[in-house]
This record gives sequence, structure tokens and C-alpha cells, in this order.
Amino acid sequence: MTKLPTYFISHGGGPWPYMEDRRRALHILEDSLKDIPRQIGVVPKAVLMISGHWEADQFSVMSNPHPPMVYDYHGFPEHTYHVKYPAPGSPELAARVRDLIHSAGLPAKLDPQQGFDHGTFTPLVIMYPEADVPVVQVSLRSGYDPAEHLALGRALAPLREEGVLIVGSGLSYHNLRQFGPGAKVAAKTFDDWLQQTLVASTPEQREKRLLEWSAAPAARQAHPQEDHLVPLMVAVGAAEEEPAKVVYHEDNLFGGVTASSFRFGQAANP
Repeated sequence: MTKLPTYFISHGGGPWPYMEDRRRALHILEDSLKDIPRQIGVVPKAVLMISGHWEADQFSVMSNPHPPMVYDYHGFPEHTYHVKYPAPGSPELAARVRDLIHSAGLPAKLDPQQGFDHGTFTPLVIMYPEADVPVVQVSLRSGYDPAEHLALGRALAPLREEGVLIVGSGLSYHNLRQFGPGAKVAAKTFDDWLQQTLVASTPEQREKRLLEWSAAPAARQAHPQEDHLVPLMVAVGAAEEEPAKVVYHEDNLFGGVTASSFRFGQAANP
């Protein structure tokens, strides 16, 4: 089977696909997510999602064959707390993922209770609206060590040749206290650094810059807490020698945020 690329996507805010006004506002993001299945050119065997909305004391792997929903947002319309994304889980893939992580010398466990958080079901309802592709989530590890999450990506890399699409889901800018026009300078500054790091650097430079990301211009303004950035490390680690391409970019998300998504590795239909 063809080796699939990996992705780091900016997933947008809350349950936006389930609200028409939000969906219209995020049409550029929606179009970019719809285009990912076209880019890879095949229906994946499964999606392995690393979301910025789930962390644990060790890497945890969703093993429920019928994952429940996790409505991890506040202040949205009542109907958004009843939406369902009924994709199946995959206990077999979950066990494979756990074993790969263990083989890399990293701590990992299965979690049969964990459900789909909005970092997972929000983009997937756009990418695979029929919910017919199995989905497994892997947690972040508390502490957000960049080296550990790059290593997690390396451990998961063999799955790319087994038909599994690896997606890191977060936001390239995530400062909840500074959205809108007040985010413009910091978001663009950090996005410029990301573009240089991911697209214009050698693999060796890319890794070094990511390990030292907190020293980047506007880094802590863009990510006071890096839960929405660390999924990027996993996507890069799983394709560390391969080129990056911007697959989504806009400079007025949420009224002033510059945001991007990236693909790592070759696509069947670039």
C-alpha cells in the first residue's frame, strides 16, 4: 500500500460544523479539510488522531469499538451537545498503536472509556461526513515535551504504510485570551516562524527549531499553553525526513488570527 502523508490541521473553534453561521465564516478551513481525502487519493484503513484536547500521564490509546462523544466546549447552542459522530473505533489498531509506542520505549496504555473530543469529530465530520472510516485517538502526554512527541510520531510512522492516516489536530495559534484583532501581530509573527521551520528548513533544522519552539518570536503569545501545538510534533515525527506543504492558510480567522495547516510527505493528488 502507498505510504500516506501525515497532517497537522488547525481544527477551528468548538463545534463549528454544526452551526451554519460559523460554518460560513470558516469556509476556507472547511474547503481545506474537504480536500484532504482528495489529496491522499484513497480511503484510509483508519484515521489516527492526536488531538490537543486529550492528554494523560502516559500516552493513552482509545480502544472502545464504539467511542462515545466528549462535548468539551462551553457556551454553544444546546443542539451541539447532542451531535453524534458515529465512526467506529478499532480495538485492533489501538493494540497495534500501544505496542508500537511501547517498542519505542515510551509509556502507553489502552483507554476503553475515552470518546471523540471536538478536536477529532469537528474536522472529521467535514473530512469523512459518512463516519465510515474507523477512528482511534492517541492522547498527548502531560508536560508536552516536544522530544517525546516527536518520538511518538517516529514510533507511529510504520502505520503510514498500513493505510492509516495520521493527523495532529490543534491550532497553529491558540491564545484564548487574545483572539480577534488583538491577535494579529503575534499570530502572524509565529506563523511566519512556523512556515520557515516546517517548509523552508532542512529536516535537521526543522527538528532543532521545534525542540526549541518556545524561544521562537511570539511563541508564548501564540501558545501560552502548548496543547494545541504539540500535535504538530507527532505529525512531523512520523514524517521527519519528508517535505512539508501548506494546505490551509488564512490571516483573518476569528477576526484577526493567522492560521495554517500542513501536510508532511507526498500526496497522491497534490
